[in-house]
Amino acid sequence: QVQLVESGGGLVQAGGSLRLSCAASGHTFSTDGLGWFRQAPGKEREFVATITWSSGSTYYVDSVKGRFTISRDNAKNTVSLQMNSLKPEDTAVYYCAAQIKGTGRYDFWGQGTQVTVSS
Repeated sequence: QVQLVESGGGLVQAGGSLRLSCAASGHTFSTDGLGWFRQAPGKEREFVATITWSSGSTYYVDSVKGRFTISRDNAKNTVSLQMNSLKPEDTAVYYCAAQIKGTGRYDFWGQGTQVTVSS
């Protein structure tokens, strides 16, 4: 089992910045890395970004490229998402998820943190 706890959400004006963090504990050795997903009201959950523990390889959804940066701290088993130039359409509940090693699946999820961007 892997436990994930997100922090750092809040309310910000358009153009502002927020930094989300996800702390992983438990069987983190069974994971390839962590990813961030988000779900806006009335919409399906969507992938935002992911990073691997070993190489630090990253991947982003097109809509956040150049604005969001995902990073990791292997010593602390934490992953952060720096969000700059926020837009109202970034408003959503953001979830951290652990990718199970060798499967590509995200089987463990945090409780989510609300990000609200006002126009």
